[in-house]
Amino acid sequence: MESAITNKLILLFVLDKMEIPITEQTMLDLCTVDNDWLNYMECRDTLDQLVEAGFVYAAETSESGTMFHITPDGRICLAHFFVKIHSSLREEITEYIRVNRLKYRKKQEYRSDYFKNPDGTYTVVLKIQEPGRPIMELRLLVPDRHKAKTIYRNWCNDAPRVYSSIYSTLVE
Repeated sequence: MESAITNKLILLFVLDKMEIPITEQTMLDLCTVDNDWLNYMECRDTLDQLVEAGFVYAAETSESGTMFHITPDGRICLAHFFVKIHSSLREEITEYIRVNRLKYRKKQEYRSDYFKNPDGTYTVVLKIQEPGRPIMELRLLVPDRHKAKTIYRNWCNDAPRVYSSIYSTLVE
């Protein structure tokens, strides 16, 4: 029972430290894949329990899936009971999120994909998302898979610069 409470507090702590709504996949990556704070099934079950209890709000979005936000009640609960998370784990989570927050944000906001067309060319789909709404979608037709993969891989780092360039060119 004690670990179930601690697991809930860990997820609330992660949401609080991220300071932005995050997808279920981002939460799973943060807590189970990239770190060993929870196991996969516990993480999914605990997230559902937090939504049911009203400590986390789940907002559906069309592109990103479900975005999870900590509620005011969740913040109050965390403020009262965060000491139940061992201090070394709190420090580890805080430091990890401080160092990696931008990486996870980019992963959620800058999306890319590619697929092969019937004529042998490839279409690369590049998107910039904000929680709940798309900001930009760009489709590029490229002649081969190598170019598609290169664009796909570069998008995450180049998205802000590309968006800024397109925006300033069209507005000015």
